[in-house]
Amino acid sequence: MIIIACALVTLTGLFVAAAAGYLARRDHPSYPTAVTRAAVAFAATLTLATALATAITSITRG
Repeated sequence: MIIIACALVTLTGLFVAAAAGYLARRDHPSYPTAVTRAAVAFAATLTLATALATAITSITRG
């Protein structure tokens, strides 16, 4: 179950990063800028998933 959840979060993060990179390229910035925006979106998605997992864990344990 944990492996499936990790795969789902990673896949969601990749989709978000791809969408952010695509939207950034449509604004006509340089390629490194678009990659940076995609990386920030991917990291933010993983950070949100970590925060939600921590919150759910603390609620269910206590």
